[in-house]
Amino acid sequence: MPLRLEIVTGERLVFSDEVDMVIAPGVEGQLGILPKHAPLLTALSIGELRVKKGQEELSFAIGGGFMEVYKDKVIVLADTAERAEEIDIARAEEARRRALESLKERGRLSREEFAQAEARLRKAVTRIKVAQRYRRLQLPKFEEEEENV
Repeated sequence: MPLRLEIVTGERLVFSDEVDMVIAPGVEGQLGILPKHAPLLTALSIGELRVKKGQEELSFAIGGGFMEVYKDKVIVLADTAERAEEIDIARAEEARRRALESLKERGRLSREEFAQAEARLRKAVTRIKVAQRYRRLQLPKFEEEEENV
């Protein structure tokens, strides 16, 4: 009995399908959700949300939000969510650079501005890691070996 997973942002439905397992970045640590899980409502932090479906694993970079779990359905209401293959690494690197520049001005930033800059940095780093891991997994074996030479 698979789980029905829906990942939704304020702008769009990012993902909707039957899956075997959801691994989500909860605010207090990773949460693994299998079919027939007890009902749950929890906050999510910035991080990687992984989905297992058969032998396939999908990754999403999410920018926080909430997850509601029923025995046969999981709904993720994310502030932001991107599939690994959608992430523009150059754009994420630029966002990381801008966040680091902001953090260098620590003395001039209010607590709120500093917290926002830290969140932007965590989001950018998460996007980069998710995209890079996806791209490494997509490389044919011989290309991977060439990279290590």
